[in-house]
Amino acid sequence: MLLLSSLSHALSHADARHGHHPRAARRAREAACRPSARSSPMMAEMANGKMEFDNVAREWRCKWQDDGGGKASSATLVAIADVVDEFLPQLKALDGAVVNRAVCGGCLDFKLCTTVPVATFGPWEEAGHPPEADFLAKLEAIPGVSMVETQTMTNQVL
Repeated sequence: MLLLSSLSHALSHADARHGHHPRAARRAREAACRPSARSSPMMAEMANGKMEFDNVAREWRCKWQDDGGGKASSATLVAIADVVDEFLPQLKALDGAVVNRAVCGGCLDFKLCTTVPVATFGPWEEAGHPPEADFLAKLEAIPGVSMVETQTMTNQVL
């Protein structure tokens, strides 16, 4: 039973790949925690209890270059898909993980979002969100990939 009121700031703030500070995020999360009579044992709250959540997501995103083939045959997008295939088993092995991929052919966005229960997220964050560092390094090495970023946010089905 957690009330994570100040966590909303920590979760809504996108951190650039090299700007992530796990100890600062952990301190903010710990400082925000206190028992709440309203929440169920696995739910956390923000917005004065108007938003409950039991899942936290880590998003890895980038822009990809259209080489003229669009999303149907872009060499950059094919290379990104190969990296996803390499790391997907590790992400799916996280307890309770759901992994979503989003690709926009118009604005050339690629996003991979791993959602886990709150109880899984803490230890995963403490460890540095593995295999995040390796995934991002491979993503950055792909010709045509730019603006590689990460973000942590709540992800709740309503």
